Amino acid sequence: MIGYLFSGHEFWSASPFLPAESCRPLMAHRQLKEFANCTPGNKTVRVLSLLSAFFFSAHPCFALAQVHAQVPNIFRSSSTPADAIHRLSVFVLIITALIFVIVFSLLAYAVWKFRHRAADDLREPPQVYGSNQIELAWTVVPVLIVLVLFFATARVIYTIQDAAPPPGAIEVTAIGHQFWWEFRYPGLGVVTANELHVPVSAPGNAVPTFIRLTSADTDHSFWVPQLAGKTDLIPNRLNSMWIEPHQIGMYVGQCAQYCGTQHAKMLLRIYVDSPEDFSKWVAAEKQPAHSADSVAIGRSIFEKTACINCHAISGTVADGHFGPDLTHLMSRETIASGAANNSHENLKLWIHDPESIKPGSLMPAMNLNSQDLEAVTAYMESLR
Repeated sequence: MIGYLFSGHEFWSASPFLPAESCRPLMAHRQLKEFANCTPGNKTVRVLSLLSAFFFSAHPCFALAQVHAQVPNIFRSSSTPADAIHRLSVFVLIITALIFVIVFSLLAYAVWKFRHRAADDLREPPQVYGSNQIELAWTVVPVLIVLVLFFATARVIYTIQDAAPPPGAIEVTAIGHQFWWEFRYPGLGVVTANELHVPVSAPGNAVPTFIRLTSADTDHSFWVPQLAGKTDLIPNRLNSMWIEPHQIGMYVGQCAQYCGTQHAKMLLRIYVDSPEDFSKWVAAEKQPAHSADSVAIGRSIFEKTACINCHAISGTVADGHFGPDLTHLMSRETIASGAANNSHENLKLWIHDPESIKPGSLMPAMNLNSQDLEAVTAYMESLR
């Protein structure tokens, strides 16, 4: 997450999730030059000081990233599958950290113990050949480490992938499109896009959500780091995954498999609701679209354009499946698969010129005049 950039004048601590002003220069060019010219006797101390400066300067950036609501933290799991992956990750990190400490310590000891001295006669030291103890150690120990990691990983994979849906589980079909997500709830009769709603799973009342994954065009990958691992969506193939969130809230994710120009803006949100709020959401989503007489002109324009070939709105002639279902468009907080907030100005701009928000989007501009654009926007805003 944190990288150090040398610009020729300063070292900077930078994070892809944070504005540049949130991190400060670590060391000026003049200081680096003085550091490089330090005497050999002080170099060890200065190396440790430099590493400490890097660590403590990066710490505020890590702290900011942890509290930033839109940055998913893979070390803060909130679902049963993610918990299992988190425990495995910590276990692997501990083992690899121990390996690093042991190897680095032996290397440091060898460098210090056998360093060049003025009294050395420069003769080659005694060579050791055919040591059964050494050969057994560097063969058996790595094999045992690999076996431990293999069985620990296989256990977690089996536990997650072999789970069967219990009675009362929520079933969702997720379909990847360029560049948006379609979510269908077969047992509930609900279709939505880009923002998935699921109930929280409380102790003693487990309500996991099982998701079947497929793709309408090319390869995609469904990834919400705090809820589960990555699972691919492949055309003409059904994959599956499940989540069991423990905390109410909103969790962000995105497509983790390059799928075209706007892969980076193929975002998704999962809203974990209380059982009551989830039931209310389902009831509202089942309702047909309601539009007032005041937006009748916008509806008429919408139904006479090519919009109805791609989008569906229940209770109207619009029955397309190439784009998101718009029946309850204004119940979503974002548009363009999370690329922009669902506000009046953004919605209007998205209808007028999709390329301005999402270059490479497959949604064409309808080239509406200003009056028709306002009417269609007003109709879209009535779809709640």
